[in-house]
Amino acid sequence: YSFDETEDDFELDDFDDDVTHDVDSGMIELMVEADNYIRSSWATTSDIYALRLLVSPWSPPAWMKAPTPSDPEGSVHAEGMTGSAQPTCLRDGVGPDSKYAKAWALYFSKFLDAYRTQGLHVYGITVQNEPEFPAPWEACSYDPYTQGDFIANHLGPMLRQNHPLVKLFMFDHNKDHAPHWANYLLNSSNPASEYIDGTAIHWYAGGMDRLLDGAVGSPNMHRLVSNLDKMNVNPNHIIFGSEACHCPTTGYAGGDLKVAWARAERYAHTVLADLAAGSNGWIEWNLLLDSIGGPNHLGNLCDAPLLAVPYRAKGAKGVNTTASFEKAGHPFGRVVGDGRTRDELNALGFSALFLDEGIIVQPMYHYMGHISRHVRPGSVAVPAIVDSVKNAKFARTFRRQGRPVAGGGINDLARVGVEVTLWPCEGSTRQEWKFNEDGQFEVFGHDWLGVPTTSCLGKVPDPNFEGLLLTNCDSDAGQFVIVPGPSDHTSVHIQLVNGGGMSVDSCMILKPLENNGGAYGPRGGAQVTIGSCNSVEANWAFDENSGEVRSKFFALKGGEVCMTTGWPFLQVGAFSTPLAPENKAVVVLNEAGESANFVLKDSGKIVLSTSIPAHSIQTILYN
Repeated sequence: YSFDETEDDFELDDFDDDVTHDVDSGMIELMVEADNYIRSSWATTSDIYALRLLVSPWSPPAWMKAPTPSDPEGSVHAEGMTGSAQPTCLRDGVGPDSKYAKAWALYFSKFLDAYRTQGLHVYGITVQNEPEFPAPWEACSYDPYTQGDFIANHLGPMLRQNHPLVKLFMFDHNKDHAPHWANYLLNSSNPASEYIDGTAIHWYAGGMDRLLDGAVGSPNMHRLVSNLDKMNVNPNHIIFGSEACHCPTTGYAGGDLKVAWARAERYAHTVLADLAAGSNGWIEWNLLLDSIGGPNHLGNLCDAPLLAVPYRAKGAKGVNTTASFEKAGHPFGRVVGDGRTRDELNALGFSALFLDEGIIVQPMYHYMGHISRHVRPGSVAVPAIVDSVKNAKFARTFRRQGRPVAGGGINDLARVGVEVTLWPCEGSTRQEWKFNEDGQFEVFGHDWLGVPTTSCLGKVPDPNFEGLLLTNCDSDAGQFVIVPGPSDHTSVHIQLVNGGGMSVDSCMILKPLENNGGAYGPRGGAQVTIGSCNSVEANWAFDENSGEVRSKFFALKGGEVCMTTGWPFLQVGAFSTPLAPENKAVVVLNEAGESANFVLKDSGKIVLSTSIPAHSIQTILYN
């Protein structure tokens, strides 16, 4: 829907200043109540804890848009709001004389005016949701150049004049291209740069494998932060994850608690990794959905921490299982959760207390709460990492000394498309590699649905992430030979032999993270790539018995690291917070199928020695 359907109404005289749709649907009321609730729940003399409302357009009205490829030949403008022409959806481009671009910028301003009249002061606005995707739903494409021109010629000056306190966020898409967009739009020579307050990032992998969402792009977050520093961008520039969700459908609908739990773990991992890289915040796309992950008028069903199931409320009678406004039907089959009793759901962790109110509380809610309740606005990520076992050369967190096999349970990141990184050695299956008879480094595991997976280390660095990914164990995989390294015989070189022109003096090397690894430090996720065999980054140790591929490159910065599929099972995030009296928060995440013992140290002093169960999250608060 839009707020002005009058064709060529360039002054937007017919704009719905009452934003009737948003009022009648209850959206405005919900946001006002949320703002009031936050203020009363987190008492403070400043507005720092008030609701930070971010708004993001998906499409201009159809009359402002150029015809899309699916529109009839000869169309004057787009027939609807779905889809987009490229490189921009706007009807006469984004130049300084574009009437439609000017009207679209005015639309932003009038929307902000209307919301302020309703008592909602918008904190920030993005230029466009997912500008690189001419989606089959409401969309408007931009590339960095057209978005820059739209900001410089129209939107930036409009907001500066009418809404100078509203923050403008660029990009609002996936991590793969975020550094490229920032390098262009935030360069001081670009006239758009003076109007941009922040960069919005989505967590999606961008392809059709939804199990990769939240699993890729962390090195690019570090690269983005580093590039901003190199370009002398305002240090107050805001970076945050503006959208994340799991698709398709919901954990409750699928009925597999393991999947619902894995989705929660992925959330916690990505939040902690993003904050460690330098992000200032993280937004879950959906606060509350129905049982199947709607309503959605185009069947794009996804998950949420909370699900509305009013038909399951205590004493409910005559309430349909599908709301009247849900248009998607049941494309993924029956809702398995609806077939379970109250007690069965309670035993699975879906609290009966809330079910009696017609709400399904999923594991994602609790995992998010372990962070959001304690890492409040004003918190700062501080250096922290899960290190290897000290003073025990062959002992690991998940593989005790003398244990012949890797621990931690089955590796659910042995998946094509996952980035290969380096972390302190934990002795887990995520760091267990088989050097097979074809000269490939192979890993094994299964996905969240229990489907067995196997993949191999690639041979060509990904052009967007700049490191090696896991790939199929075919010609796309790297074929290596292991040869003696430097004359001290303490290391080996892993030479690529099927890289075509790359194979001459081409070895597997360590690629340090930019931004010095952020709060994780240099040992927290360095990349693996292909480079010169003569570099110190090419020195490795490979233990066929344990399957560990190790590097001592960071020996003077904490110790050796092991080649890892994605990230380790055991993770940590540490924060200095504004909350008293416990002004330090440490979040420990264990994705392993085994418990883990650990010692928490702060500045070399032991805070506590404890353990964390399998597949769980803990938050430790102390002063």
